[in-house]
Amino acid sequence: MIEALLALQDAALPIAMASFTVFLRIGALMLVVPGLGDRLIPTRVRLVTAFALTAAVAPAVDLQAEIGPRLIVAETVTGLALGAVLRFVAQALSMAGVMAAQLTSLAQLFGTVEPSSAIGNVLNLAGLCLIMASGLPLMVVEMLIRSYDILPLGGHLDGSDAARWGIARVAQAFALAIAMAAPFALAALIYNAAMGVINRAMPQLMVALVGAPAITGASGVLLLLSAPLLLAIWKAAMVAVLADPITGGAP
Repeated sequence: MIEALLALQDAALPIAMASFTVFLRIGALMLVVPGLGDRLIPTRVRLVTAFALTAAVAPAVDLQAEIGPRLIVAETVTGLALGAVLRFVAQALSMAGVMAAQLTSLAQLFGTVEPSSAIGNVLNLAGLCLIMASGLPLMVVEMLIRSYDILPLGGHLDGSDAARWGIARVAQAFALAIAMAAPFALAALIYNAAMGVINRAMPQLMVALVGAPAITGASGVLLLLSAPLLLAIWKAAMVAVLADPITGGAP
């Protein structure tokens, strides 16, 4: 009996060590990855999700490395970097919503966990629902498996390369947010130009009392019409980053 238990231990120990090394990268990624790692999800659910991702990724990669402080730090940093890249793209929806809300007087109508704009909350929740329904867990598993080819086990990120990588992904997120907020910026430009003309033509009219309900209603209609296109653009960008987190589909 004892010999059988020792044999089982000898057989299970390499599997456990390999799973632990994979969990280091996945656990760090789960801290910041959108959807799966959001604070709206209970901690126990996120922990179980990390274990499930570890069980899916570990058999698909060849893990031959000695566990030590350097490996633990390297894998944790790699997981945080991969999760941060996905978080940057996810935040583009919130940034676009904040820009649109500030332009159309719909800021801080209601909030969720974090203070944000009404349009930002709507777009963020809709985007997360869309990407989850599109198979986010499977895409994350594929990304993690491919990440070991680009960022090998125990390999460290060069500081200059990591800085260029992060700056490029942040710039991509801001460019995406500005592009998605462009319809609201155009609507705000037309609104302000019209209010300026009306104010010059009729100085005695309180244009703010007339214009505020108009821009609020127009922005609601514009959100209804543009949201499907904005979410489709954002989903394409997120899928591109999941398929290639290094370049993210950028030229």
